[in-house]
Amino acid sequence: QVRVVESGGGLVQPGGSLRLSCVASGLRFSSYAMGWFRQAPGKEREFVAAISGSGGSTYDANSVKGRFTISRDNARNTVYLQMNSLKPKDTAVYLCAAKASRYLRGSYLENGYDNWGQGTQVTVSS
Repeated sequence: QVRVVESGGGLVQPGGSLRLSCVASGLRFSSYAMGWFRQAPGKEREFVAAISGSGGSTYDANSVKGRFTISRDNARNTVYLQMNSLKPKDTAVYLCAAKASRYLRGSYLENGYDNWGQGTQVTVSS
């Protein structure tokens, strides 16, 4: 049984940083591209970033480019999202998901992901 669990969310001031972690179990981790999405209250789920199964390729949404960095440690079955220069508009529940392919093609699309975590809340506020 595949399980995806996020952690690391919290309250941070504007301009601050957070690192989210996501551990996936029950799958051959390196065979899955991994993605981060976010959903703010009253808004649709939004793609944030994705990383290929090997970790050699990444893809970021324009809204986070230059501020957020996705990475992974296949030995630990873990993917990370380092978030810097956080803004109030980054406030959302952040969800991690495992894609049914090790490649990034279509990684910005929700329907390409088979397994989702429950999410972790990130609040950016002074």
